[in-house]
Amino acid sequence: MTIEVGDPAPSFALLDHTGSPVSLEDFSGSHLLLYFYPKAFTPGCTTQACDLRDRQDAFTDAGWAIIGISPDPVEKLARFHAEHRLTFSLLSDGDHAVATAYGAWGIKKNYGREYEGLIRSTFVIGPDGTIELARRNTKAAGHGDRMMKELLKA
Repeated sequence: MTIEVGDPAPSFALLDHTGSPVSLEDFSGSHLLLYFYPKAFTPGCTTQACDLRDRQDAFTDAGWAIIGISPDPVEKLARFHAEHRLTFSLLSDGDHAVATAYGAWGIKKNYGREYEGLIRSTFVIGPDGTIELARRNTKAAGHGDRMMKELLKA
């Protein structure tokens, strides 16, 4: 399944890094930058999370919330969140059902080897619950700057 700009964002309800439930409906009427990343504590995922953390104030001032989703368990997300002093919620999608619904789970290639896994992706969801931007196979480094330029016209 692939979702595109203009499609309704697939609903979700997942546990965050504190074990509390978070759902798409919690952001109804707001702008949401939802990003999928493969694995906490890996170099690329750490770079991406810290990059967004460092720009959180600018996103918040413009009315944007940020949520990160990975297949990691809640306990690992809690450690990742604390160690890197992240300022936004991280959600656990252990069975990758939400990633699949967003088209962020599929066949990947690495050094000529194909395997199934999480595809680093970012989705911007508008206040009406529709997809405003869909990016797949995103690069971790510079992610925050690219999103700021696209969303905030910085």
